[in-house]
Amino acid sequence: MKKWRISSALLLMACVLALCSGCVASDSDGERVKSGDTVLVHYTGTLDNGTVFDSSTGREPLRFTVGTGKVIPGFDDGVVGMQVGEEKTLHIPADQAYGPYREDLVIVLDPAAITGGENLTVGDQVGIPLENGQVLPARVIAVSADAVTIDANHRLAGEDLTFTVSLVEIV
Repeated sequence: MKKWRISSALLLMACVLALCSGCVASDSDGERVKSGDTVLVHYTGTLDNGTVFDSSTGREPLRFTVGTGKVIPGFDDGVVGMQVGEEKTLHIPADQAYGPYREDLVIVLDPAAITGGENLTVGDQVGIPLENGQVLPARVIAVSADAVTIDANHRLAGEDLTFTVSLVEIV
């Protein structure tokens, strides 16, 4: 059996390297977003024609917990795996955003049946009371002497959306 002489400095360096194996790799990888993480993101949302419909530019970043349903499913899923400082473009089909446009959510009412119905104008926001006590938000899309047409679809229903997302922080 051969005996080797190892200086104490060399032995200390070998021990430090052994204890830290993988340290460099995990630091360069960085933490990635996973379900249950609370994140801060900046974003800009556009329609297929390039129209910007929403952006956090000039505001605080959006804060949400991934996987809790607080944002549309495609956005929620799209941030999973991102690292702080990363920017990503998410193409989200309507069924992963605000769903398809539903004709059954367009309601024609007699203005006399609505309190203040005679004062409604196109673009007004109204609430439709539901049997369970909740109120469904809607907007007036047409007004005539004998009818008020109300649309309870989300304004982005039926739209494919694109978001440019930048991960600011994993809280």
